[in-house]
Amino acid sequence: KREHTRRTCEGILHLAKELSLKGNETRIAETVALLHDIGRFPQFVAFRTYNDAKSINHCALGIDVLRREGVLKSLDEQERLWVETAIAHHGQKTLPENLNGPALLFLKLIRDADKLDIFRIVIQRYRSYQEDPGGTLLELPDEPEISPEVLDAVLNRRLIDYGDLHTFNDFKLCQIGWVYDMNFPASLEKLESGKILDEMFSFLPQSPEIAEVRSRIRSYIASRTRD
Repeated sequence: KREHTRRTCEGILHLAKELSLKGNETRIAETVALLHDIGRFPQFVAFRTYNDAKSINHCALGIDVLRREGVLKSLDEQERLWVETAIAHHGQKTLPENLNGPALLFLKLIRDADKLDIFRIVIQRYRSYQEDPGGTLLELPDEPEISPEVLDAVLNRRLIDYGDLHTFNDFKLCQIGWVYDMNFPASLEKLESGKILDEMFSFLPQSPEIAEVRSRIRSYIASRTRD
């Protein structure tokens, strides 16, 4: 989690630069990235897991930690609210509908920066699993099938609830579908330049259905990143 935090900070600074944010906006964005997973540490101490569904919401726990320890007391009230709002909502499935302005900007930034590094993490895990299937504990069966409802959701740009996943391949495809939840063209450009999606697709069956998903995602990214 320390390494993830460091890389998320790098990612959010990259996005801030691409968006030409002002100095104080960049400072707040980096603060959000630095603290976004602060709840993970007491979560693991108490529950020995990072799975929110099996323990506690790490975003809400993070807010409790920040307030109890007075971490943000040097910020003015508005800045503190922006940071807390971004941290509180960064792990939700979708963006809240009632946010706008800087609060929404900082939330979008951390969601994108977070996902960019999570892609790196899962790729490492998938490589490790290929090398040593017995060394990785899976929560879903490693079967060749992909559930039709998961395939249909990704083909039609719908996000998927984790409860609807039935196989390891479903989970992989679900993560690829996060591309539709990226907020900034600069984030999509980062995925493309790093060949991240290419490697993610390499872990899935090379079927006509997956080829169609790949084609549609490439078209979507092209439409979002076109000058």
